[in-house]
Amino acid sequence: MKTKIRIANAGGFWGDDLGVLRRQLEGGEVDYISSDFLAEVTMSILRKQQLKNEALGYVTDFVDQIVDVADLMKSKGVRMITNAGGINPIACARKILSELEKKGVSLKIAVVDGDNIVDRIDEFYPAKANFKNMDSGDDFESIIKNIQSANVYLGVPPLLKALESGADLILAGRVTDTSVTMAPMIYELGWELNDWDKLAAGLVAGHIIECGAQSTGGNFTDWQKVERWDNMGYPIVEMNQNGDFTVYKHENTGGLISVDTIREQLVYEMGNPDQYISPDVVADFTQLKLEELEYNKVLVCGAKGYPSTPYLKVSMAYEDGYKATSSIVISGGRVLNKAQEFEKIFWDRLDTDFLKKNTEFVGYNACHQHLAEHIDPNEILLRLSVYDTDVDKIRDFSMSIAPLILSGPPGVAVTGGRARMQQVITYWPTLIPKECITSTVHVLNEKGELIESKEIGSVLGYEEELKAIEAVEHTEYVDPAWEEDRLITVALRDICLGRSGDKGDTVNIGVLARSEEIYQYLKHDLTAEKLSEMFFGMVKGRIHRYEIDNLLALNFLLEESLDGGGTKSLMIDAQGKTFATALLNQEIMIPEKLLSSKMKVESQK
Repeated sequence: MKTKIRIANAGGFWGDDLGVLRRQLEGGEVDYISSDFLAEVTMSILRKQQLKNEALGYVTDFVDQIVDVADLMKSKGVRMITNAGGINPIACARKILSELEKKGVSLKIAVVDGDNIVDRIDEFYPAKANFKNMDSGDDFESIIKNIQSANVYLGVPPLLKALESGADLILAGRVTDTSVTMAPMIYELGWELNDWDKLAAGLVAGHIIECGAQSTGGNFTDWQKVERWDNMGYPIVEMNQNGDFTVYKHENTGGLISVDTIREQLVYEMGNPDQYISPDVVADFTQLKLEELEYNKVLVCGAKGYPSTPYLKVSMAYEDGYKATSSIVISGGRVLNKAQEFEKIFWDRLDTDFLKKNTEFVGYNACHQHLAEHIDPNEILLRLSVYDTDVDKIRDFSMSIAPLILSGPPGVAVTGGRARMQQVITYWPTLIPKECITSTVHVLNEKGELIESKEIGSVLGYEEELKAIEAVEHTEYVDPAWEEDRLITVALRDICLGRSGDKGDTVNIGVLARSEEIYQYLKHDLTAEKLSEMFFGMVKGRIHRYEIDNLLALNFLLEESLDGGGTKSLMIDAQGKTFATALLNQEIMIPEKLLSSKMKVESQK
């Protein structure tokens, strides 16, 4: 049993820097490496690929990545856990072993399986699970005939069993983003599966590093403080047996790790900060404490955990019509007026009713819409998108953009040919009782043959019901000095940091104050109602606000804000990454003395 363990992240999404795995191995000593490839949208992409070729369905880039470093990984005694197996982890493992055989390198691979339940829907529905949509409450019956994939978010138990096999590489499908980091901590540090505070510490650590460089300076509000962007450093966690841990990166690498970069990542894709739910533990983020021990090294402690819920989340995807996008570049004087005229000409000529259509002026306000500052650009990318279940309508749309080039106003640059029609595979999040699911760990030999298989049943130790916690805004406190002080206008970015992310059709925006005094004022002034006014028209549903005093943060959930979310959305920012920037660009009135409190904090860093 170890007293501490070092786990390095080597990627936060499919498309991340493929050189990171080698850099993490060569840059210094680590015990394990984890990487996360599977966003909800990624699962839909993998399913599309498998429908065209049943041998696919896994992250093909990872094959090249692991084959490149397999000998180095073995020589250093580093083990790796990843969800790159997607919806076909055994095929992924066999492809890796086949490529390794050509190089004369051997790796022991264990595969975690059992998350794919698409062929068992009738076994569970409706007798054991109603599969209602978690976000909308819609009934499963409305989409059951179009289901293409259904994958359960497994937790740490099967990963622990895979670790016991002695495998060098553990290849999973749909396990939670945090479990690939939690499992080696539990295994090596001897934690019990009902030691909720330690499991919560593992979950928090996994959440911090799961998105790769997003915790080491990537997407950071104060990006100008990042001195180097080359050889970007990716995060490493050193977890102690007691649940306290540090986040750092290898020396002489780019990026930045500070209390602020960690605070930003903690609020990324956050819902209720009191109840961050995983299959293994429910973590409370409101007790965390952060301390900058030295440059590029932050201590995190105070994690609090509670028993998990009786359910596992299921990521389903179903066929849901078609979409297409066309675009042309429009240039010249009064270009916005010209682009708006092109928009009118296009839709008038097409004269077709679509289930959804969208026009965006890229270079003017495509991401921030009415929240964008008025500018007079020299060119605009006119982006036109449609969605429908009628293939003929989509075909008509695809052929309608080209005629504009020679039969509309001047100054047009061609960006491509006819729009390509895309099958829409829509995300359907739902739940299933834990006792329904049994996972399996397979161990493969060098020929890709299964030499050992072990089943893992559901793990008990959960609470039947979570205490319902509503978002409550404490706006009643007013410092008398605020009313006496002169009010000035500032952009929110001058007094706050921000980070946004998506979950289906909901965006979260974490707003982090630059000082305690500013935070107290924002609790009073930056309400859910104020955000509703700011984002009017962009957000169709409710906005909830949660207060996170220990992080000086407010977390806002903006429901129905991504045009359906994921692959169904026609928005250029379908994952809500720019919402925080849009908010930080807005101006508010604050007492002048609050700026001095921010300056004081900055001078201490």
